[in-house]
Amino acid sequence: MNKLRYNDNLVGYIFASPFILGFLIFTLYPIFSSLFYSFTDYNLFDAPNFIGFDNYEKMFTADDKYWKSVSVTFTYVFASVPLRLAFALMVAVLLNKAVSGIGVYRSSFYLPSLIGGSVAVSIMWTQVFGDKGLVNSALGAIGIHTDTSWIGNPSTALWTLIALSVWQFGSSMLIFLAGLKNIPASYYEAASVDGANKIRQFFKITLPLLSPIILFNLIMQTISAFMTFTPAYIISRGEGGPLDNTLLYSLYLYRRAFQFYEMGYASAMAWVMLILVGIIALVIFQTSKYWVYYENKGEK
Repeated sequence: MNKLRYNDNLVGYIFASPFILGFLIFTLYPIFSSLFYSFTDYNLFDAPNFIGFDNYEKMFTADDKYWKSVSVTFTYVFASVPLRLAFALMVAVLLNKAVSGIGVYRSSFYLPSLIGGSVAVSIMWTQVFGDKGLVNSALGAIGIHTDTSWIGNPSTALWTLIALSVWQFGSSMLIFLAGLKNIPASYYEAASVDGANKIRQFFKITLPLLSPIILFNLIMQTISAFMTFTPAYIISRGEGGPLDNTLLYSLYLYRRAFQFYEMGYASAMAWVMLILVGIIALVIFQTSKYWVYYENKGEK
């Protein structure tokens, strides 16, 4: 007992036990449970019925809405992530100044990221892009009169979700800002002496030295984009309309699981998405050696 009492490892395990138990019960167990359910016909009420790969076969060969959700999600991710990162980097460069009151501006630009994923903001977004919303009012003020509901138009509905995603650029902006602070000012001074203008300095100094930060933000924002749910659910009222043009993958998964009670099918969808996101992240990491510059190693 004395050995156990004075065992530093045991004390560490005791203090870490709440996290360890929480991880095992609320993370690891659900992960492996969902893998098992993906091979079953499970509706939350009856016992799971093992059906092998039927869910996956149905997903890939007999569910047109599944492929629609994949198409919508890829469009959303490949449009929103680059725009969000570009906008975040632009604002970070503008805010990387030692001027009075700059902290207020930084806080103001970060604020949308704190509230952007909320239900209230999603509801507000439906009003902004509605037929009598702020966007149409602004267009009317400059002589462009329209009563189009940007949310209800199949060709523009998804782009309203993309606009909401880009608006929430604050977290990426702060990370870019931290990276900009770590670039020595002497590099820019030397470039100025050599005659390089601001644009050339940005592409030859700022972007290469920020490339590890860009890689981190790209990975995190890509994963986050694939997980987007709340805006699509609120704006489309849980239906993914109009004409399934806002039917993101996570929304369709939710509908299968909690509206149609096809938990086995939804679990299969979740595992396919996990594998897909993992492959995309791996591709990004593998290609990063061609464009990410690590100053301490002097290599790409």
